[in-house]
Amino acid sequence: MVVGICVGETSLSEVTFISDKMPKVGEYVTIEYDGKKVLGMIENLIRGNDALNVDINDFKAIQKISRLGVDDNYIRGKVKILGDVNDNLKLPRTPVLPGTEIQLADKDTLNEIFDVKNPIKLGCLVNQGDVDVNVEANPILSRHLAILAMTGAGKSNTVSVLIDQLLGYSVPIFVFDMHGEYVGANFPNGDVNVIKPKINPKYMEFYEIKKLMNIPNNAVIQERHFREAFIHANEKLSEGTEKIIDFLDLMYDYLEDKSGLNDEDGKIDKSVVDVMNKINDAKLKYSKLFYQNAPNIISNIKHSHVNVLDLSQVDEYVATVLVSHILRNSLQRSKDAAHSGNKEELMENSVFFILEEAHILAPKKRDSDSKRWIQRIAREGRKFGLGLCLVSQSPKTVDHDALSQMNNMIILRLVEPEDQRHVQSASESLSQDLVNQLPSLNVGEAIVLGLMSKVPTLVKIDEFKGRLHGEDMDIVSHFADIKQKEEKEIERQEQESMEMGYNY
Repeated sequence: MVVGICVGETSLSEVTFISDKMPKVGEYVTIEYDGKKVLGMIENLIRGNDALNVDINDFKAIQKISRLGVDDNYIRGKVKILGDVNDNLKLPRTPVLPGTEIQLADKDTLNEIFDVKNPIKLGCLVNQGDVDVNVEANPILSRHLAILAMTGAGKSNTVSVLIDQLLGYSVPIFVFDMHGEYVGANFPNGDVNVIKPKINPKYMEFYEIKKLMNIPNNAVIQERHFREAFIHANEKLSEGTEKIIDFLDLMYDYLEDKSGLNDEDGKIDKSVVDVMNKINDAKLKYSKLFYQNAPNIISNIKHSHVNVLDLSQVDEYVATVLVSHILRNSLQRSKDAAHSGNKEELMENSVFFILEEAHILAPKKRDSDSKRWIQRIAREGRKFGLGLCLVSQSPKTVDHDALSQMNNMIILRLVEPEDQRHVQSASESLSQDLVNQLPSLNVGEAIVLGLMSKVPTLVKIDEFKGRLHGEDMDIVSHFADIKQKEEKEIERQEQESMEMGYNY
């Protein structure tokens, strides 16, 4: 089917065409010339009329012309050149000859484009529902992914479809679940392993636990006392005892002996007592976080499972500490395996981390421990089998450095211009014409681009077949049901009163 004819000056990257029928933005086309079959995507369309141009300012004249039904309508479009179908989608070295016909890409050609070695089925083409969109799994796992959308655009459904497809390859997935959406989820291809946000202080680094104790960097005396207690506690635990001793209690006892509180001369070191008080305060504040019998969190990761760390009951500060702790330990474990030369152990330590609410964990305008470790995993993770997926409904507030390391993107509907600009600046393959399509995407529709896909694609994401708890609440129906129950109860009470002989 002929879509249009190339006109004007053409280039190696784009072609302008004129058509007598209306194609659709996002449709794939082919252009055959010089022995090549070049694939392209329609990225822009304009409909106009020479007789009704913007230079006419007379309303009555415009009204008269429109009533006459002039046939000067035209359709002009722009095609982005994607590559030669017969040469592994390499860009052509010569431009299209003006006057060349542009054909709608046939189903066989498109099926060949989306035929990949390790397929992850995301959905189907928005404009051709009979063509499945498969992306390659390995670039997602090793070169990272961002899933970005405004609220209500289908982000949670997209994440769930991706998780379920990855479970088909037995990939260990670790979700930092900020709202408890995945705790009770059901995935057709695998089970959920819920991990409680419990951390044993003995597995924490000095700077991690110091931050939770609220010891500022400029409090050098307090930091010195705290470091001594930290080293003492680690030494005691390494000696081994029959009785399990709480790490923080070991620190507190050491500082109590040092403080002079129990000395007869009454000389008390106030700076030591201040640190003791901070340890007590932290034990109360983080009573649900610290657990002396807890194993290292990453030892709880199960293969072929969705490992969900439930962060719905902790505040953002604790969440950032947990994220940095887990990412740091995971990267160190993988580095140790790599340096030992044990490739099998390195592969066993591979994890795909999904970070919901990435704008909280890797914020644009402030520093945090979680942000630093997200950046490190983004830069170094691919060498050690660690993948990242940043998920956010507020892309403009996600750290640019972290976002720019995401070599794959699934972008659902985005309306805010600042969101659009921030995403475009972080992606080399997101053209302005594609950005212009973001506000017009329907729920569940997305632009997919990056190393996981041979070509930029407009996708209708599949509906997740399992169970999830991220849907919007039906508040109106809930309170309507309450009112209906109250009215029925009043009717019942009135009926009982009448049967007993009472009249109102």
